[in-house]
Amino acid sequence: MDIKSADIEKIVRQVLESMGSETKSAPKAAGPIPAKSRVAMLTKTEHFDIQEYPIPELGDDDILVKVEGCGVCGTDAHEFKRDPFSLIPVVLGHEGTGEIVKMGKNVKKDSAGKPLNVGDKVVTCMIFKDNPDITMFDLNKQNVGGADVYGLLPDDDKHLNGWFSDYILVRGGSTIFNVSDLDLDSRILIEPCAVLIHAVERAKTTGILRFNSRVVVQGCGPIGLICIAVLRTLGTENIVAVDGEAKRLEFAKLMGASETVNFKEHKGVEALAGAVKDAFGGYLADFAFQCTGSPVAHANIYKFIRNGGGLCELGFFINGGDATINPHFDICSKEITTVGSWVYTLRDYVTTFDFLKRAKGIGLPLEKLITHKYPLDKINEALETNLKMEGLKIAIVNE
Repeated sequence: MDIKSADIEKIVRQVLESMGSETKSAPKAAGPIPAKSRVAMLTKTEHFDIQEYPIPELGDDDILVKVEGCGVCGTDAHEFKRDPFSLIPVVLGHEGTGEIVKMGKNVKKDSAGKPLNVGDKVVTCMIFKDNPDITMFDLNKQNVGGADVYGLLPDDDKHLNGWFSDYILVRGGSTIFNVSDLDLDSRILIEPCAVLIHAVERAKTTGILRFNSRVVVQGCGPIGLICIAVLRTLGTENIVAVDGEAKRLEFAKLMGASETVNFKEHKGVEALAGAVKDAFGGYLADFAFQCTGSPVAHANIYKFIRNGGGLCELGFFINGGDATINPHFDICSKEITTVGSWVYTLRDYVTTFDFLKRAKGIGLPLEKLITHKYPLDKINEALETNLKMEGLKIAIVNE
């Protein structure tokens, strides 16, 4: 039988189509790569300039990613407002995600051993330094505070150093993860969610946080709200949220809080502690998460915790000032066990991917945390919105 090559191609195409989703090819990147990329360069406090730079040649271990979106972190807002890290000029943005459009010849897998291809959706975590405690072989040794992070790098001759841009150059020695199985909103939330995965893991080391614990979460910004969601996915039912904004307390209920307390409705810390106790049916909390950057809030939270209870402090990402406590009444006589938490480890980052799937599976509307989306050329407006606390999570999303 004489079968022409065109007939063979037609037959093969029909067979592949009939197989449907059982046949999966590597994802394909869309569109050509331009010669230049825009970046949002913070050139002075409270002002970004949109600048263009040539997209550099890739090294054998580098990856070029087309940015799809990036959340605005409180750290970005602090840098925008007063440059506490002395980074200006700098391309900010570390809560980013995008699509691989080009890879060096040595790149085959992500940092967890998952294959990488052009077209895959990815996030980055940290850039390794010469530090033996930061290693993929023992992911619990040190948090990300001991490494560099894209979006908090001083400007250099590459320029594509942060996620507030059209493209980012992921250099050899960086961690990168294939998250193609997550939608864009979930990917934008990975970095802040990892902060809370780490905090809850730190809390569990006390041996006090358990399945049936009474837990108070103080501060219902994005960090506190995600904290509630993480606790809820672990099965914790008895969660009281404390904040001064009614809308945020309403959102805390959506994330899984059983009761809420508005501190503006109570005069003095004793009255506030009484309201928390009433919300728990006459009991103080077994465990507390302090998610604000307020020294006054930190001083107050000890009053919410029972004797022998626990506290995780994670609200101070930068120096927010001193808190006044009474060591005898607040810590010693109550035998409070306290842990601090700051950012995350690589293992926490990987765990976060499963948390996001679990949260979606039980119906927690995490995507509603992203209340505002701005294009890159509106980044100044986005940061101003963040500083005014007009929404929850603000994001830069490229069309």
